[in-house]
Amino acid sequence: MSEAMAGAGTGAQALLRLSRTLREQGRYRECDGVLRRALRLAEQETGPGSLLVAHVCNGLGVLHKYTGRFEESERFYRRAQAIVEASVEPGHRLLADLYHNLGGLNHARGTHAQGEPFARRSVEIRERIHGPAHPAVAADKAALAAILHALGGSDEAERLLLDALAVLEENFGPEDYEVASCLSNLAAIRYARGDLDGAEAGYAKVVELKAKSLGETHPDLAVPLHNLGVAASRRGRAEVAAAAFHRALAVLGDEVTADHPVRLACLRGLDAVRRAAGSGHGAG
Repeated sequence: MSEAMAGAGTGAQALLRLSRTLREQGRYRECDGVLRRALRLAEQETGPGSLLVAHVCNGLGVLHKYTGRFEESERFYRRAQAIVEASVEPGHRLLADLYHNLGGLNHARGTHAQGEPFARRSVEIRERIHGPAHPAVAADKAALAAILHALGGSDEAERLLLDALAVLEENFGPEDYEVASCLSNLAAIRYARGDLDGAEAGYAKVVELKAKSLGETHPDLAVPLHNLGVAASRRGRAEVAAAAFHRALAVLGDEVTADHPVRLACLRGLDAVRRAAGSGHGAG
């Protein structure tokens, strides 16, 4: 919470804190209701252009990215961005937070070229504030690397990820959530280079680490489980692939919409595994 918000909008602030707990627990539907109440209260308590409103809108943007409601996510991020840009200096950390999130949203929806400038700007701001060896900078570099890899820049992406991984492991240890995110992106690079064994092992490690950090049934496990399924399927390990896809669908449950992109991708993956088994290929 920023200094400018201290003592203002205490009711909305309490709801905002509750929403973070709910989101971390994977209780996305409850989190949505709490954040919407927080937004109404923040607008009443501090005005529609306050930094508290920006924080709540940022929270709604994060949540809706997770649940696959990308247009709503962008709408809330853009509202937060307009407020923050009008309220703070250009190099403020709140802008780094929003640019990081806008980069991540564009990565999730596949509009990587639009996300790259946001991700780079986030790294620049955070490095200026903290220096290059700070964990927040490492997280920004990992997010930028995912976008660069999607745009074909795997060499730069790998360098950024290895730099970020070293910082995160030094600060938080080898089993941290952000370490898992770096390992996931490195596994994606291995997969793209044709190292299917390394990719599958990497994704399996990511699932293990995220399950330790978040719990075995958290919706955030769905993405690495899907990626594990894809890598296993490419290796002809149909049973491993099917189990990963089924588990991904189970952790998503009803916390996301029926047309959530990861849900649809898992269903396609299961269909491909079944068709391969029916044709006599990929007998894992």
